[in-house]
This record gives sequence, structure tokens and C-alpha cells, in this order.
Amino acid sequence: MAKVELREYTKPTTMSNVYDYQRSIYLNGISGRKPLVPIDLNDLEGEAEKYMAPGAFSYVSTGAGAEETLSANRKAFQSWEIVPRILRDVSQIDSSVELFGEKLSSPIMLCPIGALDLAHPQKEIAVARACEATGMPMIISSQASTPMEDITAAMPNALNWYQLYWSKSPEMTQSFVRRAEQSGCKAIVLTVDTATLGWRKRDLNEAYSPFLRGKGIAQYTSDPVFQKLMEMPSENGPTPRPRITPQTIATLFAQARNVPGGFFSNLRSGKGLKSVRTFARLFSRPDLEWRDISKLKEMTTLPVLIKGIVHPDDAKLAIEYGADGIIVSNHGGRQVDGSIGTLHALQSISGEVKGKIPVLIDGGIRSGADVFKALAWGASAVCIGRPYAYGLAIAGQKGVEEVIMNLKADFSFTMALSGCRSVTEVGINSLKYEWEV
Repeated sequence: MAKVELREYTKPTTMSNVYDYQRSIYLNGISGRKPLVPIDLNDLEGEAEKYMAPGAFSYVSTGAGAEETLSANRKAFQSWEIVPRILRDVSQIDSSVELFGEKLSSPIMLCPIGALDLAHPQKEIAVARACEATGMPMIISSQASTPMEDITAAMPNALNWYQLYWSKSPEMTQSFVRRAEQSGCKAIVLTVDTATLGWRKRDLNEAYSPFLRGKGIAQYTSDPVFQKLMEMPSENGPTPRPRITPQTIATLFAQARNVPGGFFSNLRSGKGLKSVRTFARLFSRPDLEWRDISKLKEMTTLPVLIKGIVHPDDAKLAIEYGADGIIVSNHGGRQVDGSIGTLHALQSISGEVKGKIPVLIDGGIRSGADVFKALAWGASAVCIGRPYAYGLAIAGQKGVEEVIMNLKADFSFTMALSGCRSVTEVGINSLKYEWEV
């Protein structure tokens, strides 16, 4: 892995910073100005539903099957209690962490979320600008509705990584990695828990997929390899044609609008439909194996993280096959119903990894206390997903900024009030299992 020069993206958080932020909220209230988004991240979903189309909201909020894994993620955090220590000097706290030679002001990052035009017309650009304004790192999605080059250009001073879905085309996978490097991304995050899409009942009830409408495929349609593959015949023969209805025509119009080029030109040439069909046949690669990690490592000098690990044996294999980091994730409960909650998975994975490589976690994080508990169990950092998408739906860029600042402040207050002056002081001794006697 190439040596990375240490760079500090924002100043470490101090208690004066978070006091000022909290005070500003109360002072705004004097003139009748309330926060744009709910302070409690758990309340964001219900508010965001008012701003989103039913199919779009369902896609963002749904989980697999009976959505037991969504519940398991939250229950895992709720099963542990913080035991604060008192009479420690917490007038100054440092919430910063270091990852792969980069110093971050807090141990919080934004997860990759696809098709953010479902939430707001400014989509990923609004999120990138919010990251730039707050110093928040962002993991850019392969399923974004904006090309990665435009996203990174909107956040020149904030850290970004690129999340990779390994497609059926090796050439296109290489092209994605090369573009990520050229765009200034500092790591590649390979998502490995999507050999196929999960059985998501709410999406199926709506019969809704954003990708079939040309949303969330901008990384593909902007890629030179993909553009060549569009002209090649499918190995599976002709794609079945849907029945022609008013909705079919509306979908064709949406496809033509959502891919590069002029609307009427795309409609006449069938470019929108061709883009969607090419994406559908290339997206997933169910035959991906551990030995492919070495091939990815050969494609790039950037750190490679494996996202989607919940079993300690897979964490061990990730180290054996050269992964530079792990993200403990069950895909936000969207893939396997009844899966283990990620905080419970982290407990055994941290014991297996023993600090050899960074371990991050996502899934169910909704408060500063949740961030604290994850760090206590050995996480190097945490990633949040749906909350910032809901903030985007409610209030665009400013909504994302408030979600970020609220969580960062909440975590800083949790650290201080628990007697921890730096992230290194957050440990398992700070927690108690709620059923312990």
C-alpha cells in the first residue's frame, strides 16, 4: 500500500465547539427558528416520508423479509448500557481518530447510499457539499445518481472513499477503480454481501426498482467501458419486453431523462432502455470469491476494505487475503432477514482481528451513545446511512449538515459526560450488558 501523507481534515472537536453548537440552537429558538430536521435521528424516518414518493421512501427505508434484521441492529445497541465516570477534567475533549494516515475530527463517516435523487433533486452533490461544510468523510456509492468525478469535485477538502460493486465485467471493475483513484478517493470499499439483491417485500409490493428507471446508475453510464458494452449483444439473448401500458411509457421517459444526453435524442435512440438493460445484466457477480481480493489489490495502491462481514471466520479470511480494513455490516438489514445485529457481530470480530487492521461498523446507529458503544467494542469508526438520506429529503444540503452536526455533537457530549477525554479512553470497561446481575 502506498504511503499516505497524514492530513487533518478538520480540527479536533473541543467542548467549546459543541457547547457553541448547542447554544446556537437555543439562541435561534429565541427568534422563532427551530432546527430544520428532528434532533433525534430516530424521528427522521417519519418526517422524511412526508417529502418522498411512496416507492422512493420504501426503497430507502425497507429491509429484507419481515425486517427482523432492522430490529436486530437497534436491539444490539440497546442491550448495552454506558457506565459514566465522574470528576474527570473533560473541559477539553478530542474526538479525532486516524484512519490510513488520515486524521478525522470524529469517528463518523457517511455510508454509501445509491440513487439519492429519490430523496432530493440535488442528490449526491448536496450530500458532498454538506460533507465539505462539516468535514464529514463520505463513502461514494457505485449506485450513485451522480458520477464520482462530480461528487469529489463538490467536496475538495473532505475525505472520500469509493464503494465498489464488482460487476460481471472485469474491464469495467478496473475502470471504476481507476476513476476512483483519479478522482482523489483515498480507499476502495468492496461490498461483498450482494451476490444478489435481498427479498425486500415492501419494494416488491410497490413493484419498484429505481435502477430500472435509470436512477442510481450514473457511475455506469458515465464509464467508457460501460458505453462500449452497451453496444454488445447480451449473451442471454433478447430481454423480455414488458406489456405496453401508460406506466411503461412513463418508465421509458424516465429512463431517457436519467441517462446522459438529450431527452428526445435518448428517446429516439433507445439509449435509456439500453443503459438500463446493460446495467441489469452486468450488476451482480455471484461467483465472487476470496481469491478475487488479491486481484483487486493488484488494481490499486489504495487501501482495500471489505464491507459486509458479520462472521469472525470471514474477518480472519479477510486478513489472510490481504484486506486493509473491514466494515462490519449486514447492508442495513436489506439482504438477509433474521441476520445478526452488527454490534453483536462486532464483539466477536474485534476479538478475532485484535487490532491488526481497522474495523468499522454500520447498521442501526442513531445516536452519540450508539457511536460510543461501537467504539467501546473495538470499532475504529462508524458509518451512518439512512439518517442522512432522510435529512436530505427533508431539507436538502442543510438537512444533511444538521444530521451530521447533531450526531457529532451528541457523541462529543456522550464522551464528556462519560468521563472520556479522547477516543482512546472509550473502552469496554465503559459498558455494562443490561441483563448482567
